[in-house]
Amino acid sequence: MEILLELNLKQKLATRLGTLLLATLVFASCCYNNALASLTLGAVVALLLRNPTFVFALVMTASRDLKALQRFVALNVYLLRRDRGGFTVARCFQEQARTHPKKPCFVMDDRRLSFAEALELSQKVAGFFKDQGLQKGDCVALLMETRVEYPCLWLGLSQLGVITALINSNLRGESLLHCVNVANAKAIIVGSELLDVFKSLKDKEQLAHIPVFQFEGEESRELLPGAVDLSTALRAQKKLELPSSRSPEEARSKLLYVYTSGTTGLPKAAVITNLRFLFMSAGSFYMLRMRSEDVVYNPLPLYHTAGGIVGVGNAILNGSTVVLRRKFSARNFWADCDRHNCTVAQYIGELCRYLLATPYAPEQMKHSLRLMYGNGLRPQIWSQFVRRFGIPQIGEIYGATEGNSNLINITNRVGAVGFVPVYGLRLYPVQVLRCDELTGELIKDSKGHCIRCQPGQSGLLVGKVDARRAVSAFHGYADKGASEQKLLRNVFAPGDVFFNSGDMVVCDILGYFYFKDRTGDTFRWRGENVATQEVEAIITNCVGLEDCVVYGVQIPHVEGKAGMAAIVDPGRKVDMEYLSVVLRGSLPTYARPLFIRLLDEIPRTATFKLKKRELAQEGYDIRKLSDPVYYLNRDGVYRPLSEEQFEALLSGKAGL
Repeated sequence: MEILLELNLKQKLATRLGTLLLATLVFASCCYNNALASLTLGAVVALLLRNPTFVFALVMTASRDLKALQRFVALNVYLLRRDRGGFTVARCFQEQARTHPKKPCFVMDDRRLSFAEALELSQKVAGFFKDQGLQKGDCVALLMETRVEYPCLWLGLSQLGVITALINSNLRGESLLHCVNVANAKAIIVGSELLDVFKSLKDKEQLAHIPVFQFEGEESRELLPGAVDLSTALRAQKKLELPSSRSPEEARSKLLYVYTSGTTGLPKAAVITNLRFLFMSAGSFYMLRMRSEDVVYNPLPLYHTAGGIVGVGNAILNGSTVVLRRKFSARNFWADCDRHNCTVAQYIGELCRYLLATPYAPEQMKHSLRLMYGNGLRPQIWSQFVRRFGIPQIGEIYGATEGNSNLINITNRVGAVGFVPVYGLRLYPVQVLRCDELTGELIKDSKGHCIRCQPGQSGLLVGKVDARRAVSAFHGYADKGASEQKLLRNVFAPGDVFFNSGDMVVCDILGYFYFKDRTGDTFRWRGENVATQEVEAIITNCVGLEDCVVYGVQIPHVEGKAGMAAIVDPGRKVDMEYLSVVLRGSLPTYARPLFIRLLDEIPRTATFKLKKRELAQEGYDIRKLSDPVYYLNRDGVYRPLSEEQFEALLSGKAGL
């Protein structure tokens, strides 16, 4: 509503500005008897008469667009040189390490690796795994929590052309096994801190013949039977130097698999090439005018794109010092920034909300941050967050791990995920298409082509696929079938291809984009995307009932949507304690439904599709629902949602 009011106001301002400029131009044309000047003024007058809103937007955004254009050109020149020069991420890091070898590269708590030490460790990793027989195109699964050695392990493997699958350390059971299998891993590196998790899978037939390498770091733990002590082996290993010669195609070779829930099913392994890594990391560096002298605080997990690519890339590509933290702590966030003299910090939207929920303390303003950047900072808390913690600039970024619909907000525009110049809305790969907000189905014209949204209209965000350009390429997933499901073909013309982001956005008359909602069968909770079909499959297998649907529900004062499962159980035979045990053992905490509703029948459409949207709208309101609703308590057990708990959820006092 606020955006629409703003649009109406600017439409009026545009009309008045157009009238004023028109009068000025007519007066000027009368004063000067020059044919060329008259012709030019006539063209401007015609443009004003035809589209005064466009002229207004052009004038209002001129300085913004000039700034963005300069930075965008610099980014593309950098990417073009790296692409044509065949530069891999490992070669870029080697350059940085030789430029300032003694400078701190990765810092965590009291541990730090200099650039020279990080390079040496990566070269030892390359030498060790070459001796193990790994070759270009092979894959190694990396299951480890954040530590300073984490990026060095996959950097070393990349020197051999080996792809590293960055496994989510929160995964358990079948989801974890699936991630290893879908990557076709030839070996597994396991951090000692996750041995208990891995032991439950060690006897699985699919992993029986895969060698395991245990990395201990500073702590010393019992060696897993049959595993190789990687830490000890690396201390005695000789370094393997990168060859001096390089081929142009190296920059486009596969580097990492980063897992994303996508819209359905189990996690998908998104392909990250060397050039894609360069684009994602250098993109924020160039567009937000970061510097190699910056100290970047990165409290995000390193198996994610945000922490593991955009974050650590500041050190690997740009020579900045990156401060890591094993697990995010709202209580220690500002103290860490002050202790390490950080000038830049990363965020995700939920992280900002956690920081705002902490009690006020003067020490929270004792920091040297000039920029915080990331994704998901909601407009509702944006201004409050900036004022309370004294943040000079927010750099909001929009983009999916595997997607090409990339936007960035470099102007501190509250609530915007980025912008495209008004004169470039049809040229830039990002487009907004009209669709049915209830079903997500695209609306097409009489020729069967999709329709672009006008300013103020919400629609589906898509990005045109062009394999020749790093900013618009789509490399898909390890599973080719899953890749095809994310593509839209023949959108505006026969043969064109667009990436479907699955997100609903709205664009204003100045070219700013605002996130509205997600389409498809996913919801976002605690900073993670949850695929509903995966949760549905686990619940159905557990309770053995005909139908179960999972969806996200909104909770007041809480970022994202919490999971809720509706189970058909007319006889009320579900054993909630047993279901609680199964979900604890099968799903990470963020994917476990917060609510479970038992009902006699799930509503369906005339074509027998389950009506998830109606269930989501009904939510968990026990005052209106006659069906029993269960709530996930702190002890991990589902019990009937009480009136007291319901009131706490509505008032924001439930501790979520």
